[in-house]
Amino acid sequence: MTSSKPEEKTVNDEKFEELPANPAQEPETEAPTQPVTQTGADGERYAPYGVSYKEAQPEKPPKKAPGDGLKILLAVVASLLVITIITGTALHFSDRFSGGVKKKGLWGEKTEAEVFEPVKYTYVLVHGLGGWGENSEMGKTANYWGATTGSLAEYLRGKGYDVRVPTVGPYSSTWDRACELYAQLTGTRVDYGEAHSKAHNHERYGTEYTEPLVPEWSKRSKINLIGHSFGGETVRMLASLMANGDEAEMKATGEETSELFKGGKADWIFSVTTLASPHNGSQLTEVAGGVGKLFGVDNAVDFTVKVVFSLLSASGLSEDDLNLMLGQFGIGKDTYKSAAEAIEAVTKADNDHAFYDLSPDGAARLNKKIKTVDGVYYFSYAYSTVTKSASGKYTAKPGTFSSMIISANLLGNYKCTTKGGIEINEEWFDNDGLVSVVSAAYPAGEEHRDLSENPEEIAKGVWNTAPVLSGDHGTPVGLGASAAKTRDFYIKLFAMIDSLKH
Repeated sequence: MTSSKPEEKTVNDEKFEELPANPAQEPETEAPTQPVTQTGADGERYAPYGVSYKEAQPEKPPKKAPGDGLKILLAVVASLLVITIITGTALHFSDRFSGGVKKKGLWGEKTEAEVFEPVKYTYVLVHGLGGWGENSEMGKTANYWGATTGSLAEYLRGKGYDVRVPTVGPYSSTWDRACELYAQLTGTRVDYGEAHSKAHNHERYGTEYTEPLVPEWSKRSKINLIGHSFGGETVRMLASLMANGDEAEMKATGEETSELFKGGKADWIFSVTTLASPHNGSQLTEVAGGVGKLFGVDNAVDFTVKVVFSLLSASGLSEDDLNLMLGQFGIGKDTYKSAAEAIEAVTKADNDHAFYDLSPDGAARLNKKIKTVDGVYYFSYAYSTVTKSASGKYTAKPGTFSSMIISANLLGNYKCTTKGGIEINEEWFDNDGLVSVVSAAYPAGEEHRDLSENPEEIAKGVWNTAPVLSGDHGTPVGLGASAAKTRDFYIKLFAMIDSLKH
């Protein structure tokens, strides 16, 4: 039994510190390889657009298969990582797993009669990775917005606010999700764009929505966009496309181009607010890549895609619970349980999926495409659920949601350099269990300032960053949080937005 102790130490915190800075590095006995890269305008090197890392990497010598003991350990670690990565899915927000009892649209709670004065513009709440809106099957049995505190949308409507909660592809790319969001808001058919669809091997058109979520949407009746987690990147992309359009799509289809890609609608959006959003990516993909490397998977993103879809396939969720919304890849609602088909379609999409956009390298490329709009107010809220010990280690605070404790500890002490050359260092340690504070604050390189308490001093076209709030990644949507504090946050947020200059 004594011979097994060194192996047991490989999973505790102290041993992690003794590992190389980047567990994904090649063993010294193997010949080093370099990805086929090109240099961007900013001097950074990355795989050419339209070329996946798998295609860009040259052939490597075969690796030795890990022993049975190591396989078991890796399987456990991978499972924990995957569960953490998809926090926000039905496993955590459904009343079947949280212990709540839903009654009459709310969790046994009544809508308060008190209301505020009528607000100026509609609020649109956009979910993150693995999430859903009110117009989905999951929305009939569980709340994403409000989670364990009840329906946040119904509560806010009871206060006089006009709130809409759409559903976009839970694992789709930022671009695809923005196109789906636009189609739902306007009541049109989803158009992913001719140029984009050809570049990423999927159909140009998707679901047709006959009823607009916001019938009056225009420059006279703007909207406020609120995005949680990956939803923050979705609303940023929508605002950018509404203002600037897309040159490649205009060139591909001319006058037949979707109105979304024509631009000229910057004044249709009043504000963009992001909550715990990975503007600069999440290093969890790199952590997962360290595990994947030991399985012989070189690409962190590819590994993450594979394990997530495999977990979905074996999760036991019925097809009525979750729709992957991957019709553009030929995957229908009634076939989502086929992990093999889902993996094949997504990996052939040339990084046109959420997991790439959520990686630090993917987020960096995304940030080059998304433009901050001068006439729009931008707000960001970052959360922290870790504390720094005297030894310098970051560990999860008491009260951190259970499935995020491991990831909070990992992110709080993990260093590496990504394939794209992004250094993950101590600045990334402070985190909410899934996203680092430095990533949630604002997109790297963009103009930002501290959020002023005086509405007269809040500027458009720059990121107004709020003080870091205490809580984990689920706190902004009420997951395991106080109902009173969750609702009070949104009431104050909306009141602040409504008080701004037009």
